[in-house]
Amino acid sequence: MVTQPAPVPGWHGTVGLLLASSTGGVGQHVRSLAAGLAAAGVRVLVCGPAATQEQFDFTGAGARFHPVEIPASPTPADARAVAALRRALGAEPVDVLHAHGLRAGLVAVLARPAAPVVVTWHNAVLAGGLRGGLSRLVERIVARGARVTLGASADLVARAAELGAADARLAPVAAPTLPAPRRRRAAVRAEFGVAADQPLVVSVGRLHPQKRYDLLVDAAARWRARTPPPVVVIAGSGPAYLPLAARVSAARAPVTLLGHRTDVADLLAGADLAVVTSDWEARQLFAQEALRAGVPLVATAVGGLPELVGDAAVLVPPGDVDEVDAAVRGLLDDPARRADLARRGAARAADWPTEADTLAQLAALYRELAPDAAGPATPGADTPSTGRR
Repeated sequence: MVTQPAPVPGWHGTVGLLLASSTGGVGQHVRSLAAGLAAAGVRVLVCGPAATQEQFDFTGAGARFHPVEIPASPTPADARAVAALRRALGAEPVDVLHAHGLRAGLVAVLARPAAPVVVTWHNAVLAGGLRGGLSRLVERIVARGARVTLGASADLVARAAELGAADARLAPVAAPTLPAPRRRRAAVRAEFGVAADQPLVVSVGRLHPQKRYDLLVDAAARWRARTPPPVVVIAGSGPAYLPLAARVSAARAPVTLLGHRTDVADLLAGADLAVVTSDWEARQLFAQEALRAGVPLVATAVGGLPELVGDAAVLVPPGDVDEVDAAVRGLLDDPARRADLARRGAARAADWPTEADTLAQLAALYRELAPDAAGPATPGADTPSTGRR
């Protein structure tokens, strides 16, 4: 069970948190916010797909939940989602509506609620063609329709401002603190048949084309000739599973697709190296988890990753299997460099915003937008916030 952040006083109104279909970082973030805000005396209404509630248990975090089915891609069903959101807000009015992601942001803006709308941008638009054009139109509508736009990385803030956002701010998303590993390093490695002298390379994330796990599979196929060959495991589920499984088989790559895992702390405890091969990320949760755990990281220099990791990871250009191959080989051949990166990573992570910092920032924003919301719900709740703008 992930440790909930400590309550942050300062605002005690009602907030609506809206999200679309999610199996990864956005859902985890909303769950963390719901738990922290509810613990601080804020009334929280989460709206989103029923399947997302089943996976993240927002009600178990202290929130109320109302189903609003928002699929991952725009469809005619968006009109039903807008109507469902209006019904939810009619039954349970909120002081601030905070949507997460462009899909949820579009539904929030089109619903035209009485409450001010905040939209957090978690991802960049990478698609081309008709789908990309439609997504860029959604970007513009959401940027211009929200009272405040929050970007999980600086490039998202710049993009929203470019598209006409009235008020765009940086709001880094803190990864929830992982629990302590439940198994010893040797036990984790034994699960995957990793010998004492074999490296274990780990990656965690949604199996989606954006993550470019094809690059990791192709690089891993080259490592079969190493002595001993590394074992590579990828934890996560998603639409790219079947193509990736076929690629692993065709390349005879030493890669195991683990599916969804809840023991990321254990995987990191057994790992020698972590790898992120994405075409774009903001502040990827696994990158944060790896550095916090002191696991050396190879990651692509995209989005918010360079500002996140600084000199505490090896950064490579996106889309380049040769660079991924060379970076991993270099680290596997240099234990001293791995140890140095482990130290740098832990030090870097110590300076990142925490979940409590995120809650404080958002409480300050909600108070700014809805200063006349319900008064203190707990003793001392009118203590000034420590939130940062």
